[in-house]
Amino acid sequence: MSVYSMTGYASAQHGSAPIGHNEEPKSATSTRLGIEIRSVNSRFLDLTFRLPDELRAAEPALRERLTAKLKRGKVEFRAALESNASHVLADPSVRLLQRLNAIQDNVKAWLPNAPVLSVADVIRLSGNESSSNQDWTAELLTLADSALQSLLAAREREGARLALMLQDRIEQLRGLTAKAVPLIPQLVAQQRQRFMDRWQEAMGLTDSVQLPEAAQDRALTEATAFAIRIDVAEELTRLTSHLDELARLITRGGEIGKRLDFLIQELHREANTLGSKSAALELTHISVDMKVLIEQMREQVQNIE
Repeated sequence: MSVYSMTGYASAQHGSAPIGHNEEPKSATSTRLGIEIRSVNSRFLDLTFRLPDELRAAEPALRERLTAKLKRGKVEFRAALESNASHVLADPSVRLLQRLNAIQDNVKAWLPNAPVLSVADVIRLSGNESSSNQDWTAELLTLADSALQSLLAAREREGARLALMLQDRIEQLRGLTAKAVPLIPQLVAQQRQRFMDRWQEAMGLTDSVQLPEAAQDRALTEATAFAIRIDVAEELTRLTSHLDELARLITRGGEIGKRLDFLIQELHREANTLGSKSAALELTHISVDMKVLIEQMREQVQNIE
């Protein structure tokens, strides 16, 4: 399966035939339906619809289509109807003129000072009448299916780019881990010897004087305990395990965003522990480099579905 980003954009348009078969092309009115789908990252699936009144009835069907294909993301669905009625003088029907005349007489009976309808008012109202007659539900759903496929393709392309970036960071983290592993025995031995030297110095002893057996045992115990505290082998083992799981999830694909986010948190925790237990400057630098890479991964993982 592919890795999908939650970021994407798609649009689609559909133009209607001229309204009125007996009209000349110059006086025909046409309407164009256009939709846009925008998607950004979110913890859950959050759908927002911005539809004109003529298309509001199709919202449940649109919601069903989107929820069937998308699992996470803040998704905004926009649709608009654009008519050239403002540029075309449509002939008002006789029925409309009769209705407008009756309504005007009724209004004038109650409001004698109300202005009469102008020619511009009649033309505008006749344009609204013609544009509201067509049912756009079928065209809207067809366009939505087409745009949704385009959106999924865009999210898949972005997801592939994110997967490559994550795989590159995983390999860099593996390299830093490999650099840290040989340092551990050496650092433990150095710290243990340094502890023994300071113990001898504190007791005011020279190389020719032997420590009392009880004091020597205590020094060894203290040195061993300190060595255990600075031993980061366990943290490096867990880091390697988390990296293996990250690589496996990216290869598998699908809905992996939340799992990746959890593993990134675990990686960050191990890198922090590595830095806090570091007893050498080189190991501290490795910890800092790890945290930089992990932070880069965290920012990108937020966009994966």
